Amino acid sequence: MNEAITFELDGDHIPLCDLLKFCHIADSGGAAKHLVAEGLVRVDGQVELRKACKIRAGQVVTGADYTIRVV
Repeated sequence: MNEAITFELDGDHIPLCDLLKFCHIADSGGAAKHLVAEGLVRVDGQVELRKACKIRAGQVVTGADYTIRVV
């Protein structure tokens, strides 16, 4: 099952790990960093290994069982 989440951005960008935490994909910042470091997170279809990657409106973050659309 793929959970579809729409995240409303409050500002210019959000760091990738914070987004994963706020959307309850990861329980903590450490867990979010682990997901990114393991190559389990994609941004716009590409594996993203930068934990503090700036996610902006219009981007899509995906993993094994979730899709986050940032608006």
